[in-house]
Order: sequence, then structure tokens, then C-alpha cells
Amino acid sequence: MIEKRLLGKTNEAVKALYQQEVQDGIIRIEKTNREFQGDFTVIVFQLSRISHKSPEATAHEIGKFLLGQLPEIREFNVVKGFLNLVLTDDYWIGFLLNNAGHELFSSDAINDGSPVIVEFSSPNTNKPLHLGHIRNNLLGSSVSEILKVNGYKVLKVNLVNDRGIHICKSMLAYRLWGHDETPGSSGKKGDHLIGDYYVLFEKNYREQVRELMGQGIREEEAEQKAQLMVEAREILRKWESGDPETIGLWRRMNQWAYEGFDVTYRRLGVSFDKIQYESDTYLLGRELVKKGNEEGLLFRKEDGSIWADLKPEGLDEKLLLRSDGTSVYMTQDIGTAHERYESYHPSKLIYVVGNEQNYHFEVLGKVLLKLGYTWSDRIHHMSYGMVELPEGKMKSREGTVVDADDLMDEMFRTAEETTRVLGKVSEFSDEEAEELFRVIGLGALKYFILKVDPRKNMLFDPAESIDFNGNTGPFIQYTFARIQSLLRKAGITDIRELAKSIQEGYPADHGVLILQEKNIAKLLHQFPVIVKQAGDELNPSVIANFVFELAKEYNQFYQEIPVLKEEDKYKVALRLLLSGLTGRVIKSSMKLLGIEVPDRM
Repeated sequence: MIEKRLLGKTNEAVKALYQQEVQDGIIRIEKTNREFQGDFTVIVFQLSRISHKSPEATAHEIGKFLLGQLPEIREFNVVKGFLNLVLTDDYWIGFLLNNAGHELFSSDAINDGSPVIVEFSSPNTNKPLHLGHIRNNLLGSSVSEILKVNGYKVLKVNLVNDRGIHICKSMLAYRLWGHDETPGSSGKKGDHLIGDYYVLFEKNYREQVRELMGQGIREEEAEQKAQLMVEAREILRKWESGDPETIGLWRRMNQWAYEGFDVTYRRLGVSFDKIQYESDTYLLGRELVKKGNEEGLLFRKEDGSIWADLKPEGLDEKLLLRSDGTSVYMTQDIGTAHERYESYHPSKLIYVVGNEQNYHFEVLGKVLLKLGYTWSDRIHHMSYGMVELPEGKMKSREGTVVDADDLMDEMFRTAEETTRVLGKVSEFSDEEAEELFRVIGLGALKYFILKVDPRKNMLFDPAESIDFNGNTGPFIQYTFARIQSLLRKAGITDIRELAKSIQEGYPADHGVLILQEKNIAKLLHQFPVIVKQAGDELNPSVIANFVFELAKEYNQFYQEIPVLKEEDKYKVALRLLLSGLTGRVIKSSMKLLGIEVPDRM
């Protein structure tokens, strides 16, 4: 990459001009802001301390040195302490020709053999996946693919929350009011059926709480004394003691949930390398907590519960085992983390979990360290913001969530309506049209969510997400389809052959790039840097916003500059190559976001 050569030669310039070595990180090279002339900019301010000259004088001296050393530089200009370098058209044309056969151009693979574990999805078996789960799944899946192309071994893990009091609530409601209903007899997906009973529990439970409060009992006490909660806790106790009847009902209802989840995952295009279950890992966590207590690393209260004292670390005391011996979330997370480390010795354990759990993961790291596990610093909580709708927040227990399956159905319907109005399927068969609606609808959903920085809360508007003219998935998909149509009209099936014909048929210095062509070439050149940045930051929005910028730049070029109608055959060939490479980078970018791009629209 030219950036490395510029960095190396700038180091040489400082040594030759000022007889000093430069520490790593002092020299910064960035792409030039559009309001200035240049392709790359060397930030010179800190170097003036070495040169003992003004930033402008230092920049001029370094610029002259680089101009004499690098034939890729055509000229330079200085704006205050910024040295702007303009590369030759030959460099940019050579870049296009040399990368015609590369999927991702170049990237620095840094795999050291240790895998990165990415945990995401983690559904509860008491309800179906909803819009919040969709953001979780899309982020986890995309980050995993981005890490892979950055050279990491990645293990995608789904830890299913299949135990705990919330599961017992659905079980109790089914036992009380289910009348042996099944997904088959009800015509509902299994996860939807179980979710209905969870909502039913909460409705009746809240009524009991209100009745107790009407008798003068405080709300917190009423929530504990309500008969339904007492019975749910008894089911949890029986489950943890291995009661056969309780275990049988638990397995039956969980299987319904798993089958429902699988359907949703397939529709969403999400998969996992390994599925784990809390019901397996919490036992190890419980043993580790008991061992920590025996070794004096934890402490037991008078009621028999076991706690970690984190006050010396600036936090609070944390419950790890209840007085009746049952586990809490932290218990199983301790066991899961330990099992994963012992099995894989990962370089990093990434948890894709919403920002409401920030404190939980801070505590997890400190508890593991207190237990003597020095690898706890490998835990990384990829915290993301909540998804809201124009109507406001969603609440699972009140049944006001946006179901993932229903949302996908709505997206496909909206894609169909919008696409038919625009007349984009007039030459499609019914089967082809249905597939296009699916690809557009799913692409709109995924892009709209992934273009937002994960750390931010976001508002999801289904109607806004399907717009063929804005910062949306369909706009980028249509740009790709437009490029494929252009290449088909030109009879181009392999841009590698096109590049070869350009190299063999024209002299090396034949071409001069116009501004629109150069702008696209510069964006393509930036792609490996963007992919690395997205991997370093665990941030798919970096790629999403890059590919939108590329699609927007190409559409402006397409509208303003003739391609097939150009009389100069060299320019025709070069613009087709530029188009083909743009299409390839759009497809690669969208693939990293889990989005398909259709050849026809």
C-alpha cells in the first residue's frame, strides 16, 4: 500500500534532513480533505519540533524530499502544517489494473493461531426473537465476518438462556392454562406459543401484585409474596434438584422454542459454529463459586448466600449463589467463560450484549480476576444501544415487542409494494420477483440497523429503510445491479481479462483520469483500510457508511460521464474496469454486512 511507502519515506526524510529518528506514531498520514488539492496528507506539526522550523517550512522541505524519492508523487502543496501530496494518474490507473483479480485488494492478516470467540444472539426460551434480538444477531454476525477477513480465526457462539426464573414463569403458565396445547394444535411457531404463556403469566402476576398492594403491602414485598411468583420459584427449585416431571416439561417446551428459533435464524441468514446452553454451564459456575468461597476469595452471609466483595475495586458486593443454593446470571457466566478459555484459549472473548448490561460485564471481569483467572482481561463487552420504534420502547412481558418474524414479513411486503410501484420487476417471473422482494426487504432491514454506530441507540422506521434514493440498502443494491447491467451490455464477464486487454493494448502513460474517476479510484483504494478499521473498532457501520459513499459517488459518475457512448475506446475500457471493481467492492462490503446484492433490479 502506498501509505506504508509514504510513511517510510517520510521517516527517511526526517532522518536525512534533520539527522534524527522519529518515534512510532509521530508521523501521521491521512487522506486529504476534499476541500484541498491532494490524495494523501502528511501532518507535519509535531515534526517542526524536530526540524526547529515552522510547520510550513518543514512541510516544504519534506515535500521536496518525497517528490524526488517517489515517482508516484506528481506534486505537493502546503496548507499551514499539512503537506498535501498529489499522486500521478499512472499510479491510480496502475492500482486499478493490478487489483482486477483481488476480492478485497490487500489486507494484513494478523492471525496468531488463537481464536476469537464471539458470543451473540443468546435468546431466552420463554419468548420469540424480537427487534432487539435482530440488532444483536446482525451485529454479532457482521463483526464475525469482518474479523475473519482481518485474519482472525473466529468461533461464533450462541449461548441459549434455557434456565432461570423467567423460563419457569412460562412453564407455570402452561401448566395452569395450557390444556396440552402444542405448536401443531395451535398453528403457531413454538417460540411464539411459549411467548404467549410468558405474557399470560405476567398479566395474572401483576393482578396479584396489585391485589396485595391494595391490602397495604409494599410493592417490592408484594412482588415476592404473590402466589404465582412463589410457585414459579418452586418450579425453579425443583428444576435445579432434577425433579423428573419438571425436567420433562422444561425439555418439551424448550424444544418448541429451539425449532422456532431455527426458522427465524434461517430467514435472517444467521448461523453459529457452536451452541451452548446455560443449563450445562451454570453447574460449572456453581462449583467455581463454591471453590472460591472455600479458598477465602469469596464470602458467605448468614443466610448461606455466597458473595464477592468488590468494594476494594470501586464496585459493590455481588451475589453469586442464593441462600437456597440456586444460581444467578453471574454464576453461569463465570462457568461459561472458564469453559471457553479452557477449551480454546482464545485471544479475545467478545460478548455482543446490550448496554444495559455494562455493569454486569464489568463485574464479571473483576470476579474472575478475584478468583485468580488472569485471562479475564481478554473479555470484551461489545456494548450496543437499544432499538426503538416511532411508537416508543418495547416490553416483552407486556407483549408489546416487535416480533422478528413479523418484522421480516412486513419488510418483504413493503419491498414488494415499493418495487412494483417503481416497475422494477416487469421482466421477472413470479419466482424471481419473490426472491427479489426477499433480498431487498432483508437488505433494507440489515443495512438500516448496521449503518448506525453500535454504541448508539437507534430508531427503526421500516418505511424509511426501503428507499431507493437514500442512505439505504436498496439504494446500494440498485447501484450494484446497475453496474452488472452495464457490464452485460458491454459483454464483460471477467474484469481480469478486461484489465489484461488494457495493459496489452494501450501504452502505460495513455490515460488521464478525470475528477469523477479519480474520486472513485481513491475510495476503492481506501477499502482495505476501512475493513481493518471496522475490525479494530468492532464496528460494521464503518463499512456500511463507506459502501454508501462509494455507491453515491459511482451514481454521480454514471449520471455525468458517458461509458459505452464514449468514443475513446481506452476510456470506455478503463471506465468499465472502474465500474467492475466498484461492483466487486460493493458486493464484498455488503457481504460483510450479511446482505445479498441482486444482479438484476
